[in-house]
Parts: sequence; structure tokens; C-alpha cells
Amino acid sequence: MSEAANKHLNDWLDREAMAEAMIPLIGRLYRENNVVTGIYGRQLVNQSAIDILKAHRFARQVDEVELPISETLPLVQALTSLDLGAASIDLARLNNKFKASGGAALEDFLREELADVVGKQGQGRAEPQDVVLYGFGRIGRLLARIMVGHASSATGLRLRAIVVRRGKGNDLAKRASLLRRDSVHGPFAGSIRVDEQNSAIIANGTYIKVIYANSPEEVDYTAHGIQGAVVVDNTGIWRDEEGLGQHLRSKGAARVLLTAPGRGEIKNIVYGVNHTGIEETDTLLSAASCTTNAITPVAKLMHEKYRIDHGHVETVHSYTNDQNLIDNFHKGERRGRSAALNMVLTETGAAKAVAKALPELAGKLSGNAIRVPTPNVSMAILNLELERETTKEELNRFLRRESLEGPLAQQVDYIDSAEVVSTDFVGSTAAGVVDGLATIVNGKQAILYVWYDNEYGYSAQVVRVLEHIAQSEPPKFPRV
Repeated sequence: MSEAANKHLNDWLDREAMAEAMIPLIGRLYRENNVVTGIYGRQLVNQSAIDILKAHRFARQVDEVELPISETLPLVQALTSLDLGAASIDLARLNNKFKASGGAALEDFLREELADVVGKQGQGRAEPQDVVLYGFGRIGRLLARIMVGHASSATGLRLRAIVVRRGKGNDLAKRASLLRRDSVHGPFAGSIRVDEQNSAIIANGTYIKVIYANSPEEVDYTAHGIQGAVVVDNTGIWRDEEGLGQHLRSKGAARVLLTAPGRGEIKNIVYGVNHTGIEETDTLLSAASCTTNAITPVAKLMHEKYRIDHGHVETVHSYTNDQNLIDNFHKGERRGRSAALNMVLTETGAAKAVAKALPELAGKLSGNAIRVPTPNVSMAILNLELERETTKEELNRFLRRESLEGPLAQQVDYIDSAEVVSTDFVGSTAAGVVDGLATIVNGKQAILYVWYDNEYGYSAQVVRVLEHIAQSEPPKFPRV
């Protein structure tokens, strides 16, 4: 074997060994201290050595260089010695901040940076909040995956039940199988068992009662030991106060969160933009739409920095369940034509819905949508007329910086690879990812291309809203 080949192989084996050494440390922080570690939104808990190395490799899309595991392993080793309280820690951002600290000793830096949770011995985990999924479709199953993955962390969200209409045949086993296997998002990370006798699915130790009902009024959650639950309606059947209000007549239900745009006076919440406006009296809430979540954080940044005079948003959106696979009757215009064979021009209220979360943009944005024959990941094209001139370089620097260290870093990601395509964004936890290479600027006109996983990225935003409702968000480090 050549010297170069030996060098690359030995380098890989060294990094693999470090990743393997990191696994028990990450697990100990998670189980003993309620500390969740991640790299730019990619959680490291319960990951293999290869997955940990891939997360380090992913960091190059943000920092332009791969995150060296030789730098993060000492970080994790030092964290385990601090007896931390509940927290969410981004190792990439923490490492960047440490390297910029000017040569401080690692433990001294960590003690200062994490002062709020040092020595707290796992304290700070929120009281468990019961959550019920009403409906178990694309979004419902992804919400289940995320909450099961967070079950033993500091978030405090506890998935207790799903409510569905009984289907023909082996209903329970079929629903468990759909949770276990997904054509887009891959297999469930863990173990799923079915308890036919008690009508339940057990996913990684989380006991999920399956309740069969045809309407919300039929359900008594207290009969299953569920109290003060947040009911997440992901059916999209009811979007106004009267319809969604049916859930509040179910015993044990305290709040309702809709995973679709709400109508009337229902607040449409885009986490990171207007979630702090949720009040105790808000029992009916909407998490808006996937497109609204992708657009609004970017629009907020652009408006605060450059002031948006007006603009148009065109979304190139993957097909969804409400379209037909082949031509057939559909109540909506054009949506009866085959989703798998056509680009389908349709309308979207997402651009106008931005104003519900960001009132200063009311009347400033128009929008349309084109449904395309892909199963997941979409793109929003924001054509904005600004009040002051800029350049592509300045605008991209601003958006990249905000994606790294701004208050909307969870919502707005940034990439400037010339090779990425839509499938590269499957599983992205960001609300939207700005494609910097595609940015066009001509004086006061700016055109931005924003990728978004319209299923998983949106589901991540919904869970963030749930955590805020439950007041169970662990402190995030490093501080922005």
C-alpha cells in the first residue's frame, strides 16, 4: 500500500476511534445530566461512530472546513467533568467560540460559558407535558419520531397517545409499520413493538396509546391517564376556532396546536419569529405552514437589515397527500391532475400568511406555488425589492453570519455548495436553508433561493413551538 493510502486509512481509523470514545460520554451527559449535544442541529445522542463522523463532516457546509473530532472529543470529555444541569449544547459553535477566546484554558472557558448550568447535577428538566397526536399522517409520524428521540432529554415533552379512525384489516400493525419504515426519511432509529391487547405502540420505551375515534368529542383522555394535554391536530380538517374548539371538549385536553395555517383569530406561530407572543389564554394555536415557516425567518432578517418595500414569493413545492397520483376528480383547481407526472401551478397563502407572524410585512408580499414530482423538499424563491442597495457578497455574508450566530440560527441555515440538490436537504431541521450561490442582487433587487424540508424541517419547528408552550426548552449553549 502506498504511503498516501496508509496515511488516509490511519487517519480514518484514528478519527473512528475518537468517535467511538465519544459515544459513552455523549450518552452519560444525556442520561445523567439531561444534556443534549449536537453539531449544527444534528443531534449526536444515540448515534453510531459513523454518524458522529458524518455530523463533523457536515460542519463544512457551514464553516467551509470539516469540524475536527480531535477538537470536539476534549470538549465532550471536559463537559462530563462539570456535573452540568439540563442543557442543549452545540459542539461546533462551542468549539468555534473557544478557539476565538484567545487561548483560555478549556475548563476555565467552559465554566464561564456554561456558568448557568455548571454543578446543577442534571437539574432543570421540565415537568413532563402530555402530548397527543390527533391524526398520524406524514407530519404526525415525524413528530412522533422527534418526540420519541427526545423522550429522555430535558425537553419534557411526553408523547402519550395518537388518535385515528380505525382502518380495515390489521390497523395497529400497519400504523406501527408506517412509523418504523419511511420511503423518504428512512428507517426509525430504534425499536418498535406492538401491544395488540392494550392497543399501543412502544417506540424506544415510549408507550403510545392508540385511541380510535371518529371525532374529538368521543375521546376521554383522562381514561388513559392523560391530563392537561396539548393536542396536536395534524389532520388539517378543522382550521377555525369552532372546528378546533371541539378538541377542548375532550376530557384531559388543555390546548390545541394545528399543523396547518389557522383561520380567523387563531394565532399563526412561526417559532423564532413570534413565539414569544403566545399567552396562557391562547388555547387554540397554529404552527402555520411549512412554507410560511421557511419564508418568514428569512424575510424577518431581510426586513430588519434592508427594509423590504415589496416582493413576490414563488414556491417550488414537492407534491403532497392532497393531490392525486393519477388524473382524477379533485375539488381544487389543477390538483386533480397526476402529481407524479406534472408540474402543477397552484395558489399558496404562505406569502400573505407571513404577515400574521410578521405584521410589518402586511400587504408587501404576493405568492404562488408550483407543485413538482418530488416526494419531499421544496424551495422558496424570494424576489424582493429593498429600500437600500446591497451586493451579493454583502448580503450572503450577512445571511451566513446570522445562520451561525444570530437569534434565528435554528431557523435559517446557509449553504454555498455548487453540487447540492433537493435530496441533500432531507432531514434538515432548519425552517429554511439559503442557497448562497444562487443569490442574485441588482442594486435594490435581491432574489434569494431557500431550500426547506417541508416535512422534517417543519416538524422540527412544530416541536419547538410545543417545547415553548410546555415551557420546557432547555437553555441552549453557547449563548447567541
